[in-house]
Amino acid sequence: MMPHPVIERLRQLDTVGRQGRLLRILPSWLEADGPNVALGSLCEIGEAEGLIPPVVAEVVKVDHDHIALVPYGETAMLAAGAPVRALAEDAAVPVGDGFSGRAIDALARPIDGQGPIAAWHKAPLFDGLPEPLERATPREPLVTGIRALDGLLTLGKGQRIGIFAASGVGKTSLIAQLARQAEADRLVLCLVGERGREVEQLWNEDLPADVRARTTMVAATSDKPAALRIRAVYQALALARHWRARGEHVLLVLDSATRLAMAMRENGLAAGEPPTVRAYPPSVFSAIPRVIEHCGALTAGGAISAVFTVLSESDEVDDPICEMMKSLLDGHIVLSRAMAERGQFPAVDIARSVSRNMHRLVSAQQLAHARKVLGLIATYEESRTLIESGLYSAGSSLPIDAAIAAKSAIDAFLAQPQDECAADDATRTALASLAGGAG
Repeated sequence: MMPHPVIERLRQLDTVGRQGRLLRILPSWLEADGPNVALGSLCEIGEAEGLIPPVVAEVVKVDHDHIALVPYGETAMLAAGAPVRALAEDAAVPVGDGFSGRAIDALARPIDGQGPIAAWHKAPLFDGLPEPLERATPREPLVTGIRALDGLLTLGKGQRIGIFAASGVGKTSLIAQLARQAEADRLVLCLVGERGREVEQLWNEDLPADVRARTTMVAATSDKPAALRIRAVYQALALARHWRARGEHVLLVLDSATRLAMAMRENGLAAGEPPTVRAYPPSVFSAIPRVIEHCGALTAGGAISAVFTVLSESDEVDDPICEMMKSLLDGHIVLSRAMAERGQFPAVDIARSVSRNMHRLVSAQQLAHARKVLGLIATYEESRTLIESGLYSAGSSLPIDAAIAAKSAIDAFLAQPQDECAADDATRTALASLAGGAG
């Protein structure tokens, strides 16, 4: 039974006025002598009765005699000595079924024009992680309706996967297709640092009404302060954890982990952290693993299947965030610019991609078929220069001859229109045909 709104309001009432004074104002952060609150707490700066609206800021550093805050709004009208008041919510965020079918910002405020959201429950912004033995290894396939994934890179419910791509190779189209087709009770889309136009297009055009009804989109566009871009991720995680705790399967799509790292870099440098590789402060390399570890399946029931997009600076996928994500995730899907330029979508580079849980999720027969097709793809890629330059003579190598003979059929299997959802049985049948035909 839902609590009465008045009772819930009384629970949130802060009867102790926690307040400090603004000491320093810098372009990207503020310093105050109080209040004494936890990291991630929100404060309001300025006179509540004044002509200028107060500025909301997030606490990013706590010292013995002062705190550092990152503002969510303009600070041009603030002055030293302005009051800094702790908001009653502390480091907690609203969660609940009222967020289904809604698009919100990083502060859980609706951005879809559908009115207020009924949220009766609160969850910690920075919740504790499950113990290692409370986690469950994925044992049930996550059917995506995409042949390249279901056939050759099978994912599991509760798996954490990365989509690695440079710009302009179909990353957004692939995550939109995953969002529409993947089997899940709930879908949480977290868009960090995206263009406003892409947020609108994904919500209003790429998601049909039946999918949107079970979807929550949390968006913090590129024009928002770094603190809001980071908070959007933790708001999305809180929603996903809430539904997982009820035994539901949640698909969480975070686009993108790279922009999250950039926002954390901006915040960390503002708080005085020392820069390390590529100017990323140490907190980035400790915070992102925690974000990933919040996802996954639990032995008690419920799972968060997570898809993180990672923007590489080049097609070589060799920057520090890419390398860190590859080491932390349960597999990676690499998108190829060369395939995209040939017009083959989704442009999944099968030879460079891997699902570390596939052998637990499919039958021995499907695994054998997949390995045979992967071997053909690898053989062709190793010999591509010889074949396409005309230097290879037919009959010189039986494996290369087999790879050449299967090439067009494999390309047809991997290519798939964005609006086509492939049935799982049909994918396995087509994969068996490819493997048998190459035998």
